[in-house]
Amino acid sequence: MNSETVPEPAGVSTPGHRPATPRPFYWSVWRELWENRSIYIAPILVAIVVLFGFLVSTVGLPERRREVLLLGASKARAAIEVPYNMAAIMLILTAFIVGVFYCLDALYGERRDRSILFWKSLPVSDSTTLLSKATIPLIVLPVVTFAIVVVTQLVMMLWTSVLLISHGMSPASTWTYVPLFRNSFILLYGLVAIALWHAPIYGWALLISGWARRATFLWAVLPFLAVAFFERITFGTSHFGSMLKDRLTGFAPKAFAFNMHSVDSPRLTPGGYLSSPGLWFGLIAAAAFIVIAIRLRRYRGPL
Repeated sequence: MNSETVPEPAGVSTPGHRPATPRPFYWSVWRELWENRSIYIAPILVAIVVLFGFLVSTVGLPERRREVLLLGASKARAAIEVPYNMAAIMLILTAFIVGVFYCLDALYGERRDRSILFWKSLPVSDSTTLLSKATIPLIVLPVVTFAIVVVTQLVMMLWTSVLLISHGMSPASTWTYVPLFRNSFILLYGLVAIALWHAPIYGWALLISGWARRATFLWAVLPFLAVAFFERITFGTSHFGSMLKDRLTGFAPKAFAFNMHSVDSPRLTPGGYLSSPGLWFGLIAAAAFIVIAIRLRRYRGPL
């Protein structure tokens, strides 16, 4: 006689069965944001310091602005844009530093405090966990940096406008020579270019975070410095050091065309950037590092 299958009551699961977590990647990313508040707190603090410094520097601004406007359009624009460009550079550098140290602690931290035992008990794969961690420096930090830079520059422009108006001057020079929309587009493009170019750095940091038992920063940095030093004293060359320098700053000449004599500089060159072998070799290396980090997390336990 055929036995009739009786469905399980709602809310009752089979012993030993762990229900799948809905949207595990989405919640894994939120977990990183909840646990690592420095991702957004550090850039905000730097933005506050930048704004304070800018506020102090605006003492005597109306007089300086009158003198600058007499220099011609090209020199006036270069002089007026300086504080805004410096604010963006400071925040971009902060995002890079935060991204590197976040990756160095991403796997090491959960092994150090033994929370890895809890996270591995959840129905979330190691691949999902590593990809969510890689998302922070590659996607989340650029987005956070973009928003903070735009808000910071907007506050700077509004304060400058109020200051100029209070001294009987037109604020048009600020809004003309610092086009916020155009600069925001260039900033977004630059942040994407930087994140992709630095992807192998973040991937390497994640690998070291999953492998090292202590001193993750030293393990991540010293091997490269040792190779560069060995090449220098043995062969008298610095090819490896040049490669490291290119990985840090090489995105700029490939993603942008700088012309110091042009008011419209820099010019975006996405074609040259996307056709650069260094970009694709870097992305392949980053993928390899993340794959190795996934396997390390699978077999590594708490410290």
